[in-house]
Amino acid sequence: MPSSIESAESTEATEATESAAKAGHATGPVPWVAMYHSVGDCSDDPYRITVTPERLEKQLGWLRRRGLRGVSVAELLAARSRGEGRRLVGLTFDDGYADFLDHALPVLDRWGCGATLFVLPGRLGGDNAWDPLGPRRPLLTADGIRRAARGGVEIGSHGLTHVDLTKADPQTLRAETADSRARLEELLQAPVDGFCYPYGTVDRRAVDAVRDAGYGYACAIDPGPLNGPHALPRVHIGQNDNAVRLFLKYRLHRLRRRPVEGL
Repeated sequence: MPSSIESAESTEATEATESAAKAGHATGPVPWVAMYHSVGDCSDDPYRITVTPERLEKQLGWLRRRGLRGVSVAELLAARSRGEGRRLVGLTFDDGYADFLDHALPVLDRWGCGATLFVLPGRLGGDNAWDPLGPRRPLLTADGIRRAARGGVEIGSHGLTHVDLTKADPQTLRAETADSRARLEELLQAPVDGFCYPYGTVDRRAVDAVRDAGYGYACAIDPGPLNGPHALPRVHIGQNDNAVRLFLKYRLHRLRRRPVEGL
């Protein structure tokens, strides 16, 4: 006998798929992509961007008990392009904090989950200097990023130095998109397909720059009227998100968002 949560999820997914079909989209409901940042000590966390390893463990356990599996955005989109992946959830970690290797990756491995890590090749081994409040958190070095990639994590660009692309001049916009991709591909000796808009802010000009730089997809937070693989919405996940809050976020995301065109 399915639980009330499972029944609600099934009904919601069916309704979203039927609504999408009526609107001319045969791709079903919008993909659910979770947005994380740092995994570690959250006692001094004014931006609420940190979850403890213990909380991440519980959140991934919740996914698995619901019959869901966390994967990289690349894997999620590839499955969607085949008409599959309705039970996959994209897991993303922004900024490339050094704690990812010690605190996030082991938990992901225990639950059989993949993820996408968005890093800043212009700040390798630096810290989150763009945050005026809160503690300085170290970022991954080049070797740390390679270690994450060898661990099966998809590496994407978060720009070069964490600049709001909607306020960038043309030269900066190119550096933050095209140059950051070139640096990462040189570092990894592998293609880099994904981008994540710093601060989640996005406009048509930023989308065009990311697409022109050769990225196959890009993640925002709430892209507003923008739609498509280069303006994917995400849901912030924090330390306070227990099972009830996760279920509500999972369901409301699909009810509030339009199907993503082209998926």
